Amino acid sequence: MNIRQFAETDRPVLRELYVASRAATFTWMDATMFTLADFDTDTATECIWVASRNDKVQGFISVWLPDHFIHCLYISPAATGRGIGSALLKYCLAHTGRPARLKCKIRNTTALRFYEAHGWETIAEDGTNSNGDYYLMSFS
Repeated sequence: MNIRQFAETDRPVLRELYVASRAATFTWMDATMFTLADFDTDTATECIWVASRNDKVQGFISVWLPDHFIHCLYISPAATGRGIGSALLKYCLAHTGRPARLKCKIRNTTALRFYEAHGWETIAEDGTNSNGDYYLMSFS
């Protein structure tokens, strides 16, 4: 697997991946509300790293570096369970400060278990935004 800095040529495939991953994961939400432009909006001004295998994009992670805040970690639905998320998270944490933080949707129990298995701790349980309730998590 190769992890590298985002290139503008990645944008079309990452847009598609972002929509597909959220549709597969956020089953409690109306997937018709997800658009390709969401990737552009949700990752604007963030540092993005892309994971690929055999020159095929498998996932990405984006972080707002000034606050060490991981905003997005998404894997292609066809590539989940292959260690790509773990590799991206490890790479990101090696290149950002501490404490690192993120928001995890309460209903996304798979992601919650993933982050807890990687040493993340819930520091607040009462967050909510337009996509639902979330936990604020931290990694020291």
